Amino acid sequence: MSITAYKRTITETESPRQIERRILSNVTADLESRHLAFDQAATSGDKLALLADGLRDSLWHNERIWMALRNDLADSGNALPPDLRAGLISLALWVETHTQKVLAGQQKIKPLLDINRSIIRGLEGNPMHVME
Repeated sequence: MSITAYKRTITETESPRQIERRILSNVTADLESRHLAFDQAATSGDKLALLADGLRDSLWHNERIWMALRNDLADSGNALPPDLRAGLISLALWVETHTQKVLAGQQKIKPLLDINRSIIRGLEGNPMHVME
């Protein structure tokens, strides 16, 4: 099956919400597999080694997803309520800032995972569990 056919099949069988959840779940799983080593690293050299070993790419992938979400939320055609859009845009900006601090070795990854998991739960239709 060609890539084009595969993409068409996905868009025909998944709603935009399901696609967003799947994409965010994938990057979150990748970050989860790496975060303990980074968050518990004793030295900046250890953190740099982990970043060089693929963590930097995972963080960048997460940030790009949030940038895409922010751009979609800022679009005048976005159908979400204005207050929700504004809150999610603020969250996207926070993710960008926090990610840069993680890359500089100044913050941990866990808060990014917590945010992603909350949004995933919301996309799954579990709004009562969002942002626990």
